[in-house]
Amino acid sequence: MINALQTLRDRLAELEGTIDTGPYRVPSLWVNPVMTEGDRVVEVKPVNFFRAAIEGIIEMEGEEPEMEASTGDWTKDAVVYNIFTRLTAAWDHDGNGTVALDDLAGGFRETGTFLKCITILPYLKKMGVNTIHLLPVTAIGNDGNKGSLGSPYAIRNPYKLDERLGEPFHELGVEAEYTAFVEAAHHLGMRVVMEFVFRTAAKDCDWVLDHPNWFYWIDAGVPDRSPEHPDGYGNPIFSDEELQVINQRVRRNDHASLPPPGMAYRNLFRDMPLEIVQEGDRFIGLMEDGSRVRIPGAFADWPPDDVQPPWNDVTYLKLFDHPSFNYIAYNTIRIYDSRLTEVEHENRGLWNTIINIIPHYQKNFGIDGVMIDMGHALPRRLKQSIVDRARKVDPDFAFWEENFAISIRSRQEGYNATVGYLWTDEHDRDKLREFLKMLESQDVPVPFFSTPETHNTPRAAQREGGMNFSRMTAVVNAFLPGVLFLHQGYELGETFPVNTGLGFTTEEIENLPSHTLPLFSESALCWDNEEEMSTLVARVAMIRKQWHDIVVNPSSDTMKVFETTDPRMICYVRQSPDGERAMAVIANTDCVNAAEAGVWLDSEYDILTDEISGAEVGKNDQDAFALKLEPGQGMVFELRTPKKLEIEEFEP
Repeated sequence: MINALQTLRDRLAELEGTIDTGPYRVPSLWVNPVMTEGDRVVEVKPVNFFRAAIEGIIEMEGEEPEMEASTGDWTKDAVVYNIFTRLTAAWDHDGNGTVALDDLAGGFRETGTFLKCITILPYLKKMGVNTIHLLPVTAIGNDGNKGSLGSPYAIRNPYKLDERLGEPFHELGVEAEYTAFVEAAHHLGMRVVMEFVFRTAAKDCDWVLDHPNWFYWIDAGVPDRSPEHPDGYGNPIFSDEELQVINQRVRRNDHASLPPPGMAYRNLFRDMPLEIVQEGDRFIGLMEDGSRVRIPGAFADWPPDDVQPPWNDVTYLKLFDHPSFNYIAYNTIRIYDSRLTEVEHENRGLWNTIINIIPHYQKNFGIDGVMIDMGHALPRRLKQSIVDRARKVDPDFAFWEENFAISIRSRQEGYNATVGYLWTDEHDRDKLREFLKMLESQDVPVPFFSTPETHNTPRAAQREGGMNFSRMTAVVNAFLPGVLFLHQGYELGETFPVNTGLGFTTEEIENLPSHTLPLFSESALCWDNEEEMSTLVARVAMIRKQWHDIVVNPSSDTMKVFETTDPRMICYVRQSPDGERAMAVIANTDCVNAAEAGVWLDSEYDILTDEISGAEVGKNDQDAFALKLEPGQGMVFELRTPKKLEIEEFEP
């Protein structure tokens, strides 16, 4: 059903010719998803443009998602495009050189909205995308914000959408836009996965006034730790001896008597206040003795001596209520002391509220899955209740985990995919080879994100070789036994990171302060980049689809790594379990220089045809296939098959 999408279309039709706007420009890819030449930006009449875009989607023949499975295992078939709504669909529409926070004439936004995301769905479909992953889209708090818009992870209310993600001009509201977005995605055969953080909340969360017992409190006069206030509030500091004991007990899974932080730290925390007032963006609690308390910020939960800066825009929710554990530390927020986690100490009202968040979006918007950020910090019983409740509503609902390991534990906890660590290794030739050898030596217990970048890492196009590196990873990653994950702007050649969370040097972090980053402030992707590679992504996605049954097979028997005469060249083969069908993926990991190499492949053919470029390669006098690849070039070859497969042509 596309009722909300049709309602939005009808409303736009009513408004055509009634709104006086200035010049309004959009990226040409939003208009023509397969453009190969011409201006990269075009001027349009916005209401007409949006109405026509929705009309075009409605007129497309409706599709059901092709993947059929149970308990979310359709994930293994997913080709995912990650969307950070306010960034992915942002643009300098009036052409003045900046993305404005204030609305343009007529009530149009330059930051991204769900309406603008609807218009790019045909572009994503042309690239072979069948799943949308949305970074958090819920209401954002203000207390402690690092930029002009605040982090989407500083969630003020997980039951409410961020009002900035809707266009004011049509007056239907952000929920109507989001409903239409999900309907449009489903109509095009795409699933929608939202991201949530259930462990933390904004310090000015809407729940504070009615449920102060869901939060930790400290003396309001205690400053946050800084060079000027070294004794201020921050993560607890443990001695080397204490750290040794903590790590030993955690390794033994002995949580019966975990060492607590010192009394000076624990004494910073106070009981729940009697009254709460709001002072600016901050909630202040008033105690019976007249003293004042505030909600403290969060910090990295493990290891206990983690040196990450504090997260001053969020706080930890108080999942357990126990008088001896009224503080934030590793043994109350992740590696829980067994005395704390007894059933009678569960903060049951908070648990029930968290458990019902996903069903709210299932029933009201029809989402298909969630990524759980910081799922590792959720108590086991709470996490299982979240999974069970969602799958009671939809047995095919998917759960993805923000975990950099690839282990059976994720599968055992109900997850259908994990982020994994390919993004940390792919830019290092030796580590990439080790990763491929790992896939050859052991089955994949749970699909990992097959991607060279996420919203927390350096951009692929920022690595050595720039877009050549991106092109190399597009080919290599498409045929690994993981989830093909396209981070927003990857195919466009975007070089500016969304956040400096992982894999950055100290110097890079210093040169990119938080307030300049898209995770916290307004920004736009390089939609007008002539170097974009959406056609290549579409091509490899189509080839992947032809070899689908082999690509998604997690068995190590389907993966074989071959050596080449030049270590810069990597080669792996994916084959069916019966050996009847096989394909080879070969890539030059040197993204600056061309490379020549020979590789001995078990092939029925003496001449192989690259499924990407159409180029042919033959054997040399040593019976090896002689290859010459440009910097970062990747090739895909069919080695043997009972019958020739026809690859659908991608027509620009």
